[in-house]
Amino acid sequence: MAEIDIRRSPTEPADPANSAPAGHNGGPPLDDEHTPEWGNGGIGNYFYWKAAHRAAWKNPSPGIVAFRIRKAERLGLTYEEYTLEILERGRHMQVEDVERIAQIKRARAARAVNHRK
Repeated sequence: MAEIDIRRSPTEPADPANSAPAGHNGGPPLDDEHTPEWGNGGIGNYFYWKAAHRAAWKNPSPGIVAFRIRKAERLGLTYEEYTLEILERGRHMQVEDVERIAQIKRARAARAVNHRK
């Protein structure tokens, strides 16, 4: 049978060394070291942008994903690059968009070089 510690009250933390001091509500620190997820500025439209980003990237139907993958491969782009172009410019890229495709590929190469450093 397990031994029960009856000296400790149920509201008292099990490990006092890892607990907050008395009167602390367990919230974030109030000093300047803490940065909220939306940054140091005002909250603004942070949660609206976060929801829009989630909706744009996480909810496409399998048919749309397959279509975008085929188009991206045909153009020599990744799915993310092709989808981002649709979201930013509001149009599907065509084979005739040679200049824009070259820009995207140069940006990809630059990111790869910077990532290796």
